Amino acid sequence: MRTTRLTRARRALAGVAGVSLLAVGLTACGSGDGGDTPPAAGGDTGGDTEAWEGVDDGTTLTLWTRAPMEFQANLLVDAYNETHENQVELTITPNDDYVARVGAAAGSGDLPDLFAADIVYVPNWTEAGLFQDISERIESLPFADDINQGHIEAGTYEDAQYVLPFVLDLSVIFYNKELYAEAGLDPEQGPTTLEEFKEHALAIQALGKPGVYGTYFGGNCGGCGVFTWFPMIWASGDEVMNEDGTEAMLASDSAQEVYSTWRELWEAGAVAPASQDETGATWVGDFQQGNVGVMPYPATLLATADETVDVGVAPIPGVDGGAATFIGGDGIGISKDSDVTDQAWNFLAWMMSEEAQVEVLAANGSTPARTDLADNEYAAADPRLVTINEVAGAPESRTPYAPNFQQAYNAAGSPWVTLFRDAVFGDGDSVEEDNEAITDVLSQ
Repeated sequence: MRTTRLTRARRALAGVAGVSLLAVGLTACGSGDGGDTPPAAGGDTGGDTEAWEGVDDGTTLTLWTRAPMEFQANLLVDAYNETHENQVELTITPNDDYVARVGAAAGSGDLPDLFAADIVYVPNWTEAGLFQDISERIESLPFADDINQGHIEAGTYEDAQYVLPFVLDLSVIFYNKELYAEAGLDPEQGPTTLEEFKEHALAIQALGKPGVYGTYFGGNCGGCGVFTWFPMIWASGDEVMNEDGTEAMLASDSAQEVYSTWRELWEAGAVAPASQDETGATWVGDFQQGNVGVMPYPATLLATADETVDVGVAPIPGVDGGAATFIGGDGIGISKDSDVTDQAWNFLAWMMSEEAQVEVLAANGSTPARTDLADNEYAAADPRLVTINEVAGAPESRTPYAPNFQQAYNAAGSPWVTLFRDAVFGDGDSVEEDNEAITDVLSQ
């Protein structure tokens, strides 16, 4: 199961990030006590638990996560606390404040027992020594080989494994079935090519309904573009970077087709005007209000969108078809500062169990982090969940690893933001130059 960083670059990692931890100025830290070895078989594991399940002895555990994972985090913590002697105290922090909070706590030795992290941050945070090595514990799990390998690999550093999947998030196409029907489109069939995506958005726009637009995107949000536009390039058969994350490949023919498609939609008035200044804070709001026809969207928000819109779901297509997704979400590990490692592992081992993955997460519309549990009764009851689970396993689904990912793509004013803004809202003639600027940052 152990892999190198080069292998990770070829595999799905996950997540969309905000501010780089490197700005916090952390240095590498040592692991906490007991981080390397699972409880010995036959030892005191607490009650009736198996050795690989850790210790359940009534310890109070602390857990931090960021606000986008609040729904799933509350589900997991509530279910665990109802069925275990250990009790988890959950702290939710606003997304924009989370990295700084973790950085400050790491520097002062005050990290919680467990903390989750956007997968884009995980490689830097493992290298900085914020998590304990749980390699042997992961290997002890009877279902270890079925755990999402993208998240495992994101948390692998120098052949040691530090995190498990906390919540998977995937980018897919959401469309408004009611607006589709009004526009004469098939409400049971989303777009299957980039051209169809454009046609569907234009058809919605042609309805001429006040305040309703064909589509929406985060026009000033680098992470939004990574999460939703990179899959269009992968589904077309191209890459966005070289395998070690030091060279951008975002001026390819398929990438240019993605940009020109959105440019045409913008010039046709089929993109909501607020998209131009959208930084990501409200980028799904208009769809949830029924004012957008079709757009790439986070799969974890299906239950929320379903409250106000009759939602259709389709994979993100490429220029001539195909399907891909950005396998996003958060990983979770035991912090370097925890001195109750066996008890913290009890939560992590339970979190990967069928009980948690199916009866807690899948039952509430989230994609399981184990491939052997993707085909479950809850997914089977909703074809949209089947679509989401299937695209998670598509061969083109991934997120590339890059040491300077944050600076190149997600940061405000990054060269990636400059590229797609120039391509959509500008004259569209600087893609090659902007791609070189991304490479300059990646290769630093």
